[in-house]
Amino acid sequence: MTAEPAEGPAAAICSARGCREPARWQLLWNNPKLHTPDRRKTWLACDAHRESLEAFLGARGFLKETVPHR
Repeated sequence: MTAEPAEGPAAAICSARGCREPARWQLLWNNPKLHTPDRRKTWLACDAHRESLEAFLGARGFLKETVPHR
């Protein structure tokens, strides 16, 4: 028997390595050396990993915005 894949916002999990917690935040970023200024890539974060993921992207100048995950 195979499980049906979960769908929707409830299925989204944190992008931190090894984390399986539900995502609560979207970290919108881009690498200016690779992406056009209007391009946004998304990492998802749980409450526990939001700050560390923001710090990682921010230290590289990649973080553009953090918004609640819907």
